[in-house]
Amino acid sequence: MIGLRFFGLKMVGVCLGVAWFGLVGVRGDWLGFRGPNAGGVALGGGELLPEHLEGEVSWEADLPGRGLSSPVIVGDRVFVTAASGPQQEELHVLCFDAGGGEKIWERRFWASGRTMSHKKTCVAAPTPVSDGERIYALFSSNDLVCLDLDGNLVWLRGLMMDYPNASNSLGLATSPVIAGDTLVVQIENDSDSFAAGIDLATGENKWRVARTKKANWSSPVVMRDGASGEERVVLQGSAGVSVVLPDTGEVEWEFGEGAATIPSSGLGATGDVIYVPSNGLAALQRGPEGNTAQTIWQASELRPGTASPIELGGRVYVVNNLGVLACADAATGERLWRLRLKGPFSGSPVAAGERLYFFNERGIGQVVDLSGDEGKVVGEVDLGEAILGTAAIADGGVFIRSDGHLWRFGG
Repeated sequence: MIGLRFFGLKMVGVCLGVAWFGLVGVRGDWLGFRGPNAGGVALGGGELLPEHLEGEVSWEADLPGRGLSSPVIVGDRVFVTAASGPQQEELHVLCFDAGGGEKIWERRFWASGRTMSHKKTCVAAPTPVSDGERIYALFSSNDLVCLDLDGNLVWLRGLMMDYPNASNSLGLATSPVIAGDTLVVQIENDSDSFAAGIDLATGENKWRVARTKKANWSSPVVMRDGASGEERVVLQGSAGVSVVLPDTGEVEWEFGEGAATIPSSGLGATGDVIYVPSNGLAALQRGPEGNTAQTIWQASELRPGTASPIELGGRVYVVNNLGVLACADAATGERLWRLRLKGPFSGSPVAAGERLYFFNERGIGQVVDLSGDEGKVVGEVDLGEAILGTAAIADGGVFIRSDGHLWRFGG
């Protein structure tokens, strides 16, 4: 059995103060990267969200070090990660009040694995994930921390101690997901690549499977099986996608025509269709044979850049490397219109109601209204800081972070 690691632990700071869509639907929480099941779309109509961004900052909070991870919102609390120090060896998990922006607690740990990364990314690149009761934070150093919502340590894994070759010189950025009582992490690189299912309560491996030995920064997606409605985890890599059972890691069906290694797959509104960045964009579902993928359509002109695709209202939206937003029919892949935005983008769009929210690398936020025949930019704000991460939506607000700050718009 793989042992839990507690080496290099440094804790400071004092507390100051489930089915499909389960907990997310109760309070409108945003529990991980790109929200509910990594689909990028907030539940609800989005009527209370800010329409223009400019002049709608509710609060701003300072952050330490560097961080690309998205905010995670559970109830009235916002959680983010960061990394500081000369080698980004000090790992931070921070909790803020969602209403007023006050810091509630901060916990710090020493990294037990390698902290080297490309200068554009950082050690705090993966977005944490929550089951509504705990926070699970993965860092590029392959340190995996489980805390309760009050910041108490539940368990900690130094995955690089267990698997010393599971790293690359550019850094890791994949964000974990939760399916049932399993935390799924995808650690892919040029050496010891693997995906693992980890028990939420204990931090121990339930399963571990080898993956293609090639650097990969895409994140898993949780989808539904079309026949049973049960959750499945989509693992995307250079070889394609594998859809696995969360409890065992067993591959249920696969798509072997290759896939991008930076933008992640998008989730269809029904939960049983995924949009995979492959030779453009491919809409896939489980085939009638059961163990293979069925391609609904594939469109070469819908090739995403760094940002992941998103489906909203029966349409799929993709942003390319030139900052051009393309809208296509979700049923056929036919491109309907295009709109040039102010790019470039590293983070992915998020959506609610009839609006898309974008933040580019220069710190410019843009709101695209989708209520007309074509999209229209209706709001813009310049935060004056580089933003490489993805926003979060919850409680009538839009949350975004840079290295140095966390902002809430609206609410």
